[in-house]
Amino acid sequence: MGSGPEQRTAWHPGAGAALGREPGEITDKRLLRGARTRQIVLREAVDIASLGGLEGVSFGRLATATGISKAGVQTLFRTKEALQLSAIEYARELFTDAVVAPARSVTHGVDRLRVLIENWIGYAERPLFAGGCFWVANLADYDSRPGPIRDALRRQRQEWISVITAELRHAVAAKEIGDLDAELAAFQIDAVLCATNTALRMGDDDAADKVRRIVEGIIG
Repeated sequence: MGSGPEQRTAWHPGAGAALGREPGEITDKRLLRGARTRQIVLREAVDIASLGGLEGVSFGRLATATGISKAGVQTLFRTKEALQLSAIEYARELFTDAVVAPARSVTHGVDRLRVLIENWIGYAERPLFAGGCFWVANLADYDSRPGPIRDALRRQRQEWISVITAELRHAVAAKEIGDLDAELAAFQIDAVLCATNTALRMGDDDAADKVRRIVEGIIG
C-alpha cells in the first residue's frame, strides 16, 4: 500500500468535527472512562483489603478480579502504595456516605449519636465491605509499622472518634446526659464497635443488641 496523503489519517483541528465529536468531548469521555475504571478497581480493592488486609491488594490480583489489564490498573495508580492509599480514601468515602452523612440531618447530641450507632451497626451487619469493617481488618496490621499507610488509617480512625466525641459533648452541653469525659466515652464506644464487628463475623447474632445496651449504659 502506498503512503500518500490520501491514505494517511492525520489529526488536524477539524478531525473531531469530521467524526461528529469535538476534541473536548473525546477528552471528557476518556476522563469519564478512566474515572469509572478507577472506581471499579477501588471497589474491588476495598473488599479484598477487608477480607485479607491491604497487603493482599496488588495490581495482578485486581486485574484478575476486574478483567482490566494489569498494565491498565498500574497506569491508574503507578505504585502499590499509591493504590493502597487510594483504597483507604475510597473506603473512607464509602463509610462516610453510609454512616456519617445520613446522620447529619438529625439534631446534635444523643439523637444523632444513636443514629450514628445504628448506621454503624448496619454498616457492619450488611456488610458494606465483603469482610466487614475495613478499619478493624487493617489497623492491627499497621499499628506498629510507621509510614503513609499507617498515617492514613490513623487519621480516619481519629476522624470517626472525633465525630462520636463531638456528639457526646453536645449531649452534655444540652444536659441530655450527665457530665462525662467525652474523649474517654468515645474511646469506649469505638472499642465496643470494633469488638462488635468481630463478634458479627464470628456469628454472634446478639452482637448488635449488646452494643446498643453498652452504649446506652455509657451515655445513661
